Amino acid sequence: MQNSHKLWQFRGVSTTALLAFVYLYLPIVVLVVLSFNANRIATLWTGFSLDWYLQVMDNDNILRATRNSLIIASGATVLSTLFATMAALAMSGRRFRGQAAINAMLGLPLLVPEIVTAVATLLFFLALGLELGLTTVLIAHTVFCIPFAYLPIRARLAGLDPRLAEAAADLYAGPFATFRRVTLPLILPGILSGAMLAFIVSLDDFVITFFVAGAGATTLPVYIFGLIRMGITPEVNAVSALLLLVSIVFVVLSYWLGKRQA
Repeated sequence: MQNSHKLWQFRGVSTTALLAFVYLYLPIVVLVVLSFNANRIATLWTGFSLDWYLQVMDNDNILRATRNSLIIASGATVLSTLFATMAALAMSGRRFRGQAAINAMLGLPLLVPEIVTAVATLLFFLALGLELGLTTVLIAHTVFCIPFAYLPIRARLAGLDPRLAEAAADLYAGPFATFRRVTLPLILPGILSGAMLAFIVSLDDFVITFFVAGAGATTLPVYIFGLIRMGITPEVNAVSALLLLVSIVFVVLSYWLGKRQA
């Protein structure tokens, strides 16, 4: 009988995993705690206060950057999810020549370093003579978010029973009617999951936005970077904590929707 060993039973694995989690998440916990610091010096705790969150809500520059982020993230989510859904439907149909190459290209942005994508996108926009601004950021985010929306939708389609479409055809349903009444309701959780992933990726993106945003197109991550260059304050911690909260909510919703049974 073949022996089976669980990974954490090997010596040192549990300790290494614990240290890795502490390294990843302890700074985030410290950031959130210090966002409630009453002291102007971010690293010196003197008491609990919500003043920094109130200042964030009353800061016109932060609100303007947040509005830009929401506009770009919403637009990129709608467009990237639409393109990702069409791509997933095409890739799940009858096999065709070059399908594997196209599938690899759809996932390539996940593997290419983001700085390379940012520089290449900037050069592309300059070659076309486009003026950098919210439009260029929206285009760049849409393209970058397509793989994140595509993967949950493609996984949902891969799990569908092909006999459902065959049964719809036997009942004289055309391709469009089959998609609207059978396929779409079944893959809707995957579409929503992909849309939420695309939204949070766009909302949190800094590198690509920093390169392709022009004047008046400052998003929240870019604004936070500007604040950090002048020194870390509890106000920076408060903005980061709020952005972290939004990210957690959308990631949890994306995971929950992806796990929903049709």
